Amino acid sequence: MNASNTPAGSAARARHLVGPAALLPLLGSDEAAVGFFAGVADLDVTDPASHDLEDGVRLASGARLEQFARAGSGDAYCFVGEGGEERPVVYLSLDGQAGLIALGLPELVRLCLAAPWWRDAPGRTADALKAVAAEYRDDIPDLDQRRDRAARALGMDLVGLPSEATVLARLVELSRGPLAEACVVGYEGEALEGLFDAGQL
Repeated sequence: MNASNTPAGSAARARHLVGPAALLPLLGSDEAAVGFFAGVADLDVTDPASHDLEDGVRLASGARLEQFARAGSGDAYCFVGEGGEERPVVYLSLDGQAGLIALGLPELVRLCLAAPWWRDAPGRTADALKAVAAEYRDDIPDLDQRRDRAARALGMDLVGLPSEATVLARLVELSRGPLAEACVVGYEGEALEGLFDAGQL
Protein backbone atom coordinates (compact mmCIF):
# COMPACT_ATOMS: atom_id res chain seq x y z
CA MET A 1 0.00 0.00 0.00
CA ASN A 2 1.23 3.47 -0.86
CA ALA A 3 2.29 5.30 2.30
CA SER A 4 0.33 8.37 1.26
CA ASN A 5 -2.89 6.36 1.63
CA THR A 6 -2.24 5.33 5.21
CA PRO A 7 -3.34 7.40 8.21
CA ALA A 8 0.29 8.11 9.08
CA GLY A 9 1.02 9.18 5.53
CA SER A 10 -2.02 11.44 5.49
CA ALA A 11 -1.02 13.06 8.77
CA ALA A 12 2.49 13.66 7.51
CA ARG A 13 1.19 15.19 4.31
CA ALA A 14 -1.26 17.37 6.24
CA ARG A 15 1.63 18.69 8.31
CA HIS A 16 3.52 19.38 5.10
CA LEU A 17 0.62 21.48 3.82
CA VAL A 18 1.23 24.06 6.54
CA GLY A 19 4.32 25.35 4.76
CA PRO A 20 4.35 27.84 1.87
CA ALA A 21 3.80 26.63 -1.69
CA ALA A 22 2.53 23.28 -0.41
CA LEU A 23 -0.79 22.88 -2.21
CA LEU A 24 0.01 24.29 -5.65
CA PRO A 25 2.50 21.54 -6.62
CA LEU A 26 -0.04 18.86 -5.68
CA LEU A 27 -2.88 20.62 -7.50
CA GLY A 28 -0.76 20.66 -10.62
CA SER A 29 0.80 17.21 -10.50
CA ASP A 30 -1.19 14.70 -8.44
CA GLU A 31 -3.45 12.72 -10.78
CA ALA A 32 -6.42 12.60 -8.41
CA ALA A 33 -6.12 16.29 -7.55
CA VAL A 34 -5.80 17.38 -11.18
CA GLY A 35 -8.72 15.13 -12.16
CA PHE A 36 -11.02 16.86 -9.69
CA PHE A 37 -9.80 20.45 -9.56
CA ALA A 38 -9.05 20.94 -13.27
CA GLY A 39 -11.65 18.47 -14.54
CA VAL A 40 -14.57 19.14 -12.19
CA ALA A 41 -13.99 22.39 -10.28
CA ASP A 42 -12.42 24.23 -13.25
CA LEU A 43 -9.33 25.24 -11.24
CA ASP A 44 -6.35 24.43 -13.44
CA VAL A 45 -2.79 25.04 -12.28
CA THR A 46 -1.13 22.59 -14.68
CA ASP A 47 0.14 25.19 -17.18
CA PRO A 48 1.75 28.11 -15.34
CA ALA A 49 2.98 29.59 -18.63
CA SER A 50 -0.63 30.38 -19.52
CA HIS A 51 -1.20 32.37 -16.32
CA ASP A 52 -0.65 35.89 -17.60
CA LEU A 53 -3.10 38.65 -16.79
CA GLU A 54 -4.15 41.03 -19.52
CA ASP A 55 -2.32 44.34 -19.55
CA GLY A 56 -4.25 46.99 -17.67
CA VAL A 57 -5.70 44.63 -15.03
CA ARG A 58 -4.74 45.97 -11.62
CA LEU A 59 -5.87 45.97 -8.02
CA ALA A 60 -7.35 49.35 -7.13
CA SER A 61 -5.33 49.25 -3.90
CA GLY A 62 -2.08 49.04 -5.84
CA ALA A 63 -1.20 45.68 -4.26
CA ARG A 64 0.29 42.91 -6.35
CA LEU A 65 -2.11 40.68 -8.31
CA GLU A 66 -0.58 37.30 -9.20
CA GLN A 67 -2.44 34.76 -11.33
CA PHE A 68 -1.77 31.18 -10.24
CA ALA A 69 -4.55 29.22 -11.99
CA ARG A 70 -7.15 29.54 -14.69
CA ALA A 71 -10.56 28.21 -15.60
CA GLY A 72 -11.31 26.62 -18.96
CA SER A 73 -13.03 29.84 -20.04
CA GLY A 74 -9.83 31.79 -19.42
CA ASP A 75 -11.05 33.29 -16.13
CA ALA A 76 -8.24 33.83 -13.64
CA TYR A 77 -7.56 32.86 -10.04
CA CYS A 78 -5.17 35.37 -8.47
CA PHE A 79 -3.31 35.87 -5.22
CA VAL A 80 -3.42 39.35 -3.69
CA GLY A 81 -0.32 40.99 -2.29
CA GLU A 82 2.99 39.41 -1.29
CA GLY A 83 3.54 36.08 0.42
CA GLY A 84 2.59 32.45 -0.09
CA GLU A 85 -0.57 30.40 -0.25
CA GLU A 86 -2.07 32.20 2.73
CA ARG A 87 -2.79 35.28 0.57
CA PRO A 88 -6.36 36.32 -0.30
CA VAL A 89 -7.66 34.87 -3.57
CA VAL A 90 -9.56 36.89 -6.18
CA TYR A 91 -11.48 35.40 -9.11
CA LEU A 92 -11.35 37.49 -12.29
CA SER A 93 -13.96 36.76 -14.95
CA LEU A 94 -13.56 37.55 -18.64
CA ASP A 95 -17.09 38.94 -18.37
CA GLY A 96 -15.65 41.91 -16.51
CA GLN A 97 -16.40 40.78 -12.95
CA ALA A 98 -14.04 40.15 -10.08
CA GLY A 99 -14.28 39.39 -6.40
CA LEU A 100 -12.66 38.00 -3.29
CA ILE A 101 -13.48 34.30 -2.91
CA ALA A 102 -11.11 32.94 -0.25
CA LEU A 103 -8.57 33.91 2.37
CA GLY A 104 -5.79 31.63 1.25
CA LEU A 105 -5.45 28.66 -1.07
CA PRO A 106 -6.57 26.11 1.56
CA GLU A 107 -9.92 27.91 1.85
CA LEU A 108 -10.29 27.98 -1.96
CA VAL A 109 -9.59 24.25 -2.06
CA ARG A 110 -12.32 23.59 0.52
CA LEU A 111 -14.73 25.79 -1.46
CA CYS A 112 -14.07 23.79 -4.62
CA LEU A 113 -14.37 20.46 -2.84
CA ALA A 114 -17.68 21.39 -1.23
CA ALA A 115 -19.26 23.28 -4.15
CA PRO A 116 -17.31 22.90 -7.40
CA TRP A 117 -20.18 24.75 -9.11
CA TRP A 118 -19.73 27.88 -6.93
CA ARG A 119 -19.17 30.14 -9.97
CA ASP A 120 -22.86 29.70 -10.82
CA ALA A 121 -23.88 31.06 -7.41
CA PRO A 122 -24.08 34.83 -8.07
CA GLY A 123 -27.63 36.08 -8.34
CA ARG A 124 -29.25 32.67 -8.07
CA THR A 125 -32.01 31.67 -5.68
CA ALA A 126 -31.63 28.79 -3.26
CA ASP A 127 -33.79 26.58 -5.50
CA ALA A 128 -31.74 27.52 -8.57
CA LEU A 129 -28.52 26.68 -6.74
CA LYS A 130 -29.88 23.26 -5.82
CA ALA A 131 -30.68 22.73 -9.50
CA VAL A 132 -27.12 23.65 -10.47
CA ALA A 133 -25.72 21.17 -7.95
CA ALA A 134 -28.07 18.49 -9.28
CA GLU A 135 -26.93 19.16 -12.85
CA TYR A 136 -23.31 18.73 -11.80
CA ARG A 137 -24.11 15.40 -10.22
CA ASP A 138 -26.08 14.28 -13.26
CA ASP A 139 -23.18 15.18 -15.55
CA ILE A 140 -20.52 13.70 -13.24
CA PRO A 141 -22.03 10.61 -11.54
CA ASP A 142 -18.78 9.83 -9.71
CA LEU A 143 -18.35 13.39 -8.42
CA ASP A 144 -18.25 12.37 -4.75
CA GLN A 145 -15.67 9.66 -5.39
CA ARG A 146 -13.47 12.02 -7.38
CA ARG A 147 -13.80 14.66 -4.66
CA ASP A 148 -12.84 12.16 -1.97
CA ARG A 149 -9.79 10.96 -3.90
CA ALA A 150 -8.66 14.53 -4.45
CA ALA A 151 -9.12 15.44 -0.78
CA ARG A 152 -7.13 12.39 0.31
CA ALA A 153 -4.37 13.26 -2.17
CA LEU A 154 -4.08 16.66 -0.49
CA GLY A 155 -4.07 15.15 3.00
CA MET A 156 -7.39 16.77 3.89
CA ASP A 157 -9.82 15.34 6.42
CA LEU A 158 -13.01 14.35 4.59
CA VAL A 159 -15.02 14.55 7.80
CA GLY A 160 -13.93 18.15 8.30
CA LEU A 161 -14.93 19.41 4.84
CA PRO A 162 -17.56 22.17 4.95
CA SER A 163 -21.04 21.81 3.48
CA GLU A 164 -22.23 23.56 0.32
CA ALA A 165 -24.33 25.91 2.46
CA THR A 166 -21.34 26.78 4.62
CA VAL A 167 -19.03 27.70 1.75
CA LEU A 168 -21.72 29.78 0.02
CA ALA A 169 -22.38 31.63 3.28
CA ARG A 170 -18.65 32.26 3.47
CA LEU A 171 -18.70 33.83 -0.01
CA VAL A 172 -21.43 36.20 1.20
CA GLU A 173 -19.37 37.04 4.28
CA LEU A 174 -16.27 37.77 2.21
CA SER A 175 -18.17 39.86 -0.36
CA ARG A 176 -19.51 42.09 2.44
CA GLY A 177 -16.33 42.25 4.50
CA PRO A 178 -13.75 45.04 4.71
CA LEU A 179 -11.11 43.03 2.86
CA ALA A 180 -13.34 42.91 -0.24
CA GLU A 181 -12.81 46.66 -0.69
CA ALA A 182 -9.05 46.16 -0.67
CA CYS A 183 -9.41 43.48 -3.34
CA VAL A 184 -11.33 45.52 -5.93
CA VAL A 185 -9.92 44.87 -9.39
CA GLY A 186 -9.81 47.49 -12.12
CA TYR A 187 -9.08 47.51 -15.82
CA GLU A 188 -7.29 50.56 -17.17
CA GLY A 189 -8.43 52.55 -14.15
CA GLU A 190 -12.08 51.48 -14.17
CA ALA A 191 -13.31 49.21 -11.36
CA LEU A 192 -14.75 45.91 -12.54
CA GLU A 193 -18.21 44.81 -11.46
CA GLY A 194 -18.35 42.76 -8.28
CA LEU A 195 -18.43 39.01 -8.74
CA PHE A 196 -21.27 38.56 -6.27
CA ASP A 197 -24.48 40.36 -5.54
CA ALA A 198 -24.35 39.81 -1.82
CA GLY A 199 -28.05 40.57 -1.50
CA GLN A 200 -29.03 37.69 -3.77
CA LEU A 201 -26.40 35.02 -3.09
